[in-house]
Amino acid sequence: MKQMLKEAGILFAITLIAGLMLGFVYELTKEPIVKQQEKAVNDACRTVFGASDSREAAESFKEREYEPGAAIVSRLQDSSVTIGKVFEAYSASGELLGYVIESTSSAGYGGNIVIYSGVELDGTLRDVSILEISETPGLGMRAGSVLVPQFHLRHADSFVYTKTGAVSDNEIDAISGATITTRAFTNAVNGALLAVSDITEGGE
Repeated sequence: MKQMLKEAGILFAITLIAGLMLGFVYELTKEPIVKQQEKAVNDACRTVFGASDSREAAESFKEREYEPGAAIVSRLQDSSVTIGKVFEAYSASGELLGYVIESTSSAGYGGNIVIYSGVELDGTLRDVSILEISETPGLGMRAGSVLVPQFHLRHADSFVYTKTGAVSDNEIDAISGATITTRAFTNAVNGALLAVSDITEGGE
């Protein structure tokens, strides 16, 4: 009995010490992690609203509240997309240039694909930046080099992907061997465009 109590006491002490150490490490790393996340978001905003083809770069970004309406939510759910943070992009003179939309597709081959899209007031997609992706190396992970450039300064109500070569303004060439990734990525972009359309038409 005494041996059991002794072993239980040792186990309790080990558990307590481990818990205290984990709590200490969490507190120690919490602020740096938050700062790193904020930096990643800020970098993404500046990437998708940088100077391009005589277009002025956004100088500042202001987060705004946005709650998609029931009809928008339904369309987003159909494509497994959710809208996260929304930022207004302003020029150095304070002019509203457009919006930066965080959209997440939960239908990637390896899980969530999180992107930031910079969309001008007329619906032109300035650029796209990947914040989070865990697709197959050599296939879906080529989204940054294959898909992202194709959305640069494109204007369409929504995009579709093709395996036979894009011929229309709203078509994107799929990544060879990574149709699931391409579909999820394209849906995430379309979700961002849908959100901006909702905002500019008076949605909240």
